[in-house]
Amino acid sequence: QVPVVESGGGLVQVGGSLRLSCGGSGSDIIYYAIEWYRQTPGNERELVASITRASVTSYADSVKGRFTISRSDDSQTVDLQMSSLKPDDTGVYYCKATNYGHSSWGRGTQVTVTS
Repeated sequence: QVPVVESGGGLVQVGGSLRLSCGGSGSDIIYYAIEWYRQTPGNERELVASITRASVTSYADSVKGRFTISRSDDSQTVDLQMSSLKPDDTGVYYCKATNYGHSSWGRGTQVTVTS
């Protein structure tokens, strides 16, 4: 299983943008289906966006038109470009990498959207 590392979180104002990255330390992330989840205190993790090994993407209704998931040109990361951010987008964002039924989770990166 690939060790997964998220990066790119931070503090942003309403309407702003952030780009999160999910990398597989020492492994080509291109071989993995990737899902981005977010979690707020007291709530379960919510699937936000996903990309298959064939780069087919899907999104939660709450982020459609605002978030874009994509593989980087060098195939070393899967990025989540977040735009028009809202306070409800605040949370810890986790990356999950899956290949042949085996999954790995990262430790998460905090995104805070302030008004």
